[in-house]
Amino acid sequence: MIGRREVLLAGGAVAIAGAGATWMATRRMGSMADYNAAVAASRAGLTQMPQMRDFIRYATLAANSHNTQPWRFRISDRGLAIEPDAVRQIPVVDPDNHHLYVSLGCAAENLAIACAERGKSGQLGFDPAHKGAVTFTFGGGEPARPDLFDAITKRQSTRGDYDGRTVSARDVTALEKAAAVPGVDVVILTQRAQMRRVRDLIVAGNSAQLADPAFLAELKAWLRFSPRRAMQTGDGLFSACSGSPVLPEGLGPNLFDQTFKAKAENEKYARQIASSAGLVVFVAHKDDREHWVLAGRACQRFALQATALGLKHAFVNQPVEVAHLRPDLAALVGLPERRPDIVMRFGYGDALPYSARRPVDAVLT
Repeated sequence: MIGRREVLLAGGAVAIAGAGATWMATRRMGSMADYNAAVAASRAGLTQMPQMRDFIRYATLAANSHNTQPWRFRISDRGLAIEPDAVRQIPVVDPDNHHLYVSLGCAAENLAIACAERGKSGQLGFDPAHKGAVTFTFGGGEPARPDLFDAITKRQSTRGDYDGRTVSARDVTALEKAAAVPGVDVVILTQRAQMRRVRDLIVAGNSAQLADPAFLAELKAWLRFSPRRAMQTGDGLFSACSGSPVLPEGLGPNLFDQTFKAKAENEKYARQIASSAGLVVFVAHKDDREHWVLAGRACQRFALQATALGLKHAFVNQPVEVAHLRPDLAALVGLPERRPDIVMRFGYGDALPYSARRPVDAVLT
C-alpha cells in the first residue's frame, strides 16, 4: 500500500541465490503455488448471507502501509470499530501515525462497501475518545456500489512498469467521482510536465530515505523473501509481489543490502512514472487523524474504481513521507499551506502476485 517499497533485486540475484543457497534452504522457501492458493482463499467472494467475520475479511484486503495491516476490529451489536494496532506502527517512515490512520480509512471503506452490497449498509464515523477508532454503525449510509464491491478482491498495488497508454477523459471523470469524499481534495495529473515535476520530488524523497540507516532497517524488517515466510507472517512486503525473485530468507537480507541502492531505485521510479498514465494526489482539508482517515477512504475508492476500469495503481509516497518536500508538492497541486496525504500512479499494466493477509482471528479484539 501506502508507502510500500519495491524490492527489485539486481538481475544477477537469481544466479547468486543459486550459487549461495543450499538445496535444503531452497526447498524450505515454500512454493508460489501454495502461496497463491492461500492468498486466493483470503480473497474468496462473500456468500449471500455473510457474517461480520466475512465483512472483516473484506476490510483487511484494503491498501495499507508496508502491508503492516495496522488494525484491530471490535464487533458490537450496533456495528463495529476499527482500532489502530500500536504494535504495527512504523515510526521511522510514519512518525506521527499518519499512514496508519490512512490505512484505517482504506479498511473502513472496504467494510462499508461490502456491507452495503449485502443489505447491511451503515455510516462511518470517527471516535477520537476511543483510541482514535473508525466506527461503522448499521443504518443509513450510501447505496450499494456493485462495481466497487466486485473490485475489492481484485485490487492490488501493482508495483511494476505500466504500458504508457493514456486513460480516457470519461474514465478520469469516473475516478474523480468515485474518490469524492467530503473533506478531501483529489488532484489528478495527466500532463507530462506536471508528472515530471512530481517525479523529481519522488526521486528526491527516495534519495533522502535511502540515505537513512534507520529507514532501511525498518523497511528490511517488513520484507519477506520466500513464499513460506510470507505465508507464515501473513503480512509484510513479499518480493514476488514486486516482480522480484523469491529467495531463501537467510540469503534475501544480504542480497537486499548489496543491491538496494538509490541510483537504481531512482531510475526505476523515473521509468515507472514515465510508463504511467497519470498521478493522483489526495489532500485532506485538515491535518488531523479524522481527516487522515477521510483521505484513506478517498484513496481506497479511487483504487477500487481504477480496478473496476481495468487500471493498475501503486503508491509513490516519498514526497509526503519526507516532511520538507510536502510544501513543494502542495504548491505543485495548487493547494499551498496544506499537507498532502497520498500520492499514487495509475495506468494499464500486468498483474503481479497478491499480498498476503492475516486471518480474521488475528485482527479481532
